Amino acid sequence: MNENEPISWSKDFFLGWSNFKADHNPTIFEDAHSEIKFRFMWLVTSDTVNNDIVFSIKNIELFVEFFPLLSSFRSLEINDNLLKHEQGHFDLAELFKNECLAELQNAFYNKTFSTRGQNDDQRKQYAKVDSGKMIQLEIEKLEERLHERREKYDKETSLGQNYEKQLEYDLLFDGLRK
Repeated sequence: MNENEPISWSKDFFLGWSNFKADHNPTIFEDAHSEIKFRFMWLVTSDTVNNDIVFSIKNIELFVEFFPLLSSFRSLEINDNLLKHEQGHFDLAELFKNECLAELQNAFYNKTFSTRGQNDDQRKQYAKVDSGKMIQLEIEKLEERLHERREKYDKETSLGQNYEKQLEYDLLFDGLRK
């Protein structure tokens, strides 16, 4: 794995300061920033119903990824508590993913969608493209909700400075690693 590529969340992996590769923007209030996003994979199948090609979406998988080249820290402020707080952002995204995966799947499973195209081959190709766009729109909504959750985490923990509240979150995150 290239050290600059996104890092997928794993119960056995913990962030280190060496994973934060971006130069820190001095105008940002936070002492560290973790860029975290969802990546997805899916299976699309197409079928002919009443002479129309329709598609269905199955096997949606969702992954949480940390982006080293977009994540940074203020070097004068680094400490173990801040790193643990940033790991918390990564863990929070994984926890949120686990909560939302069924919701994402339910938006598409056991449904059919019409597609476009001049012939069967085009329709099958458009089914792949269109299904990806449809899922991406739902992922963007989930990422907005994750952003709200992350802001709440920062506020409640005072960016990791409220050790009692941070410990509550840390205990919650520990459940991911069992």
